Amino acid sequence: MTMAIAHAHGDRLVLDLIAERRAPFSPESVVADFAATLRQYRISRVKGDRYAGEWPREAFERHGVTYVPAESSKSEAYLAFLPLLNSGRAELVDHPRLLAQLCALERRTARGGQDSVDHPPNAHDDVANAVALAMVEVSRGKAPMVIHPAVLERSRHAKSTPRWRLVPDVSWPVGSW
Repeated sequence: MTMAIAHAHGDRLVLDLIAERRAPFSPESVVADFAATLRQYRISRVKGDRYAGEWPREAFERHGVTYVPAESSKSEAYLAFLPLLNSGRAELVDHPRLLAQLCALERRTARGGQDSVDHPPNAHDDVANAVALAMVEVSRGKAPMVIHPAVLERSRHAKSTPRWRLVPDVSWPVGSW
């Protein structure tokens, strides 16, 4: 299981975190760990692939995180991520498995002319998939800014002028189940 967290900084897209758990693992335990990390980033809504059907949505919901399936397929995410990467807009973290998986991706054109991107046989792309989904989702538009409810509550009890912290209410992809 993998998770990637990213944000936009002006026209730059910044990858903040990659979390990966490789088999063997307890899926429920990993979801609990990922949900705890998401809480540290004040994230309560994620987007992810459709690999495991309804299970991720239900598992994350038990930890107070809304899981929404991504609209785009893995191939569509990779194809949208490529120009972000090639233009230098995407700032990635130094992660050897990410680099290896990105470099191993293969682009194929079907008879109908449609491109698909996937890992080679007997290889993995879990980390690359999560990162591509995160970066593409962040690139797709400006997220609405909201004041986190905990900040509002603290400000009601503050004696001085409250300091507001704006927190984006956006989807952060979790991918490759």
